[in-house]
Amino acid sequence: MSAPNELAGEAPVMQLIWDLPTRVFHWLLAACVLGAWLTAESERSRMVHFALGYSAGLLVAWRLVWGFVGSRYARFSDFVRSPFAAVGYLRGYLPQARRAGQTQTHYLGHNPAGGWAVLALLAVVALAVATGYVSYQDDSADLWSGVHELVGNGIIVLVGLHVAAVVVTGVLHRENLVRAMVNGCKRARSGEGIPGAFTLLGLVLAAAVLAFTWQVYTGVFPALTT
Repeated sequence: MSAPNELAGEAPVMQLIWDLPTRVFHWLLAACVLGAWLTAESERSRMVHFALGYSAGLLVAWRLVWGFVGSRYARFSDFVRSPFAAVGYLRGYLPQARRAGQTQTHYLGHNPAGGWAVLALLAVVALAVATGYVSYQDDSADLWSGVHELVGNGIIVLVGLHVAAVVVTGVLHRENLVRAMVNGCKRARSGEGIPGAFTLLGLVLAAAVLAFTWQVYTGVFPALTT
């Protein structure tokens, strides 16, 4: 598990933290989740909803694998910490902690609370895909349809909390976290970055997901859409 980065005693250096597959996953999942939510209520966009929803499921499956074999900061071993660590991290943002002069630890990868947010998001997206599949396979499955809608709205709430956390931590730590998830780079001590971006794998992932999305949309996999 990587140590937190305090940037003490040396000038900040921009280094690669997020590999390309992780960044591709992040932005494609965001697009799939938002698109699936926006197309959930329209029969005219039903196939778009299917395609984006199942693509989100494919992305989650890939992220589970990458969490074990990916680069340093993408691995679960780097950012999944105990619930107590997550609670302790969040307490550092309370007004009384800041008035007491407590300095919040800065993490290059996901912080302890962010790590649990990642796991929660992966879980609810997987649940949304599973309940959506069941509800669409059986038109009388009103219960599953209701659960699917509830979980879908829950994902949007989680995404909103995630965006808020990115804004708050970005301001407090004076770093652009959105830019970091675009170019993969953050300020770090020399040698703390990852050695490579896995560029080819990232491009293959993007192409594979887009191809899968198109094939679901065009009905190549009827078992998923009827």
